[in-house]
Amino acid sequence: MEIAKGILVIIYFIIALALIILTLIQSKEDAGLSSTITGSSTSNFYEKNKGRTKEGKQKRWTIILSIVFAILTIALGIIYMA
Repeated sequence: MEIAKGILVIIYFIIALALIILTLIQSKEDAGLSSTITGSSTSNFYEKNKGRTKEGKQKRWTIILSIVFAILTIALGIIYMA
């Protein structure tokens, strides 16, 4: 059981480091609330295909790693409580 704990902790730190790096290298999106207020259109080609770009892939991996990070946090909490 101690080996499994050690492996989970190592995976946890690797995911945390990857999540930090992905978060820091993402570009800032300036079109947040102001585009909602001004009503700017998002029906151009770039907005429709945003998931295929580098930024879209980074955002997708950040979400995936965040979910895995949260699941590992809960799992490690349960393991160390027992």
